[in-house]
Amino acid sequence: MSAKLIQGNEAVVYGAIKAGLKFFAGYPITPSTEIAEMCARDLPKVGGVFIQMEDEISSIAACIGASLGGFRAMSATSGPGFSLMQENIGYAIMAEVSVIIVNVQRMGPSTGIATAPSQSDYMQVRWGTHGDHPMVSFAPFSVEECFTEVVRAFYWSERISSVVVLLLDEVVAHMREGIDIDNIKDVVQIPERGPFPEEKEGYRPYRVEIDKGAKLPPLGTGYRFNVTGLVHDELGFPVENPEKTEFLIKRLHNKVDAVEDEITSYDERYTEDAEVIVISYGSVARSSLRAVRELRKNNVRVGFFRPITVWPFPSKRVRELSKNVKNIIVAEMSMGQMVLEVRRSIVENCNVTLIQGIKGELITPDIIYNTVNEVISK
Repeated sequence: MSAKLIQGNEAVVYGAIKAGLKFFAGYPITPSTEIAEMCARDLPKVGGVFIQMEDEISSIAACIGASLGGFRAMSATSGPGFSLMQENIGYAIMAEVSVIIVNVQRMGPSTGIATAPSQSDYMQVRWGTHGDHPMVSFAPFSVEECFTEVVRAFYWSERISSVVVLLLDEVVAHMREGIDIDNIKDVVQIPERGPFPEEKEGYRPYRVEIDKGAKLPPLGTGYRFNVTGLVHDELGFPVENPEKTEFLIKRLHNKVDAVEDEITSYDERYTEDAEVIVISYGSVARSSLRAVRELRKNNVRVGFFRPITVWPFPSKRVRELSKNVKNIIVAEMSMGQMVLEVRRSIVENCNVTLIQGIKGELITPDIIYNTVNEVISK
């Protein structure tokens, strides 16, 4: 494929198929519908299956079943549908089933404005399902990153045996950029599941070290084990044992904590001499980068930091940056969610200013530009 003008949602599908997607179940919802439409058209061409389900509850359930059957599975939705998925997201995390969910954020709560961009699902991604659990989520800010980050989502979902969320917003999903998919560099190779022992009798998929994910062989291949959302033993059967319960919950977290440095990625620019740093993700980061570049032309020492891995939040790097600047400005299309992670991460003598975006439209470079000037003039 030569360079082609495509939108973010289309790039997600191209990337997912590149990563080996073989099953998609979903329910059309703005602004993610193009992902389902394209999967319906293109997945059968590569031997995959598309199913339009009756709702998002059944969509994520179908993806869990397909993944247990050995297929790489994905669903796509937006805020209202993502809310409906929460119980089964918890099930997949507890059962350690690899599933990709694309959440294209729109204005909420409830129906909100279906066509308006937002970043107000940030905390829901991390804490939407109940109980103590880890979460991995990536947030692209370009069409090319929609491709590369969904591939990376599949990689980590397989590696940690869990749910990974690709977090877009309406602007990123629907903007168009020219990219040559065949020549995109640094696309990770997805590991195959296994290897599994030849001796199938007595195989215990949940018998793993405290910082490793379970290894579930595809159902129907002769291995016998149980899958449940209950606290379970090494064969997957429910238990109510304090020590086994503690071990399982710790292991679910440790398997992510152990590879956090590998999972974490960010885009950092102009921070070497910065007195103030602008932090944002997704489409807002495009406005931030434009503002930062214009400010530096006027000799304002401002830096730019964009989390690509939004969960786990890159706290270590943000803390290091906060030691060398007086002010951090966080711009996000919400009342302020990622800013809570920034404030949790920084040193005490660093000030944080929030730019809220709750009008259902993108925060412009001018708003960020003017806010930086106001902060440094104090």
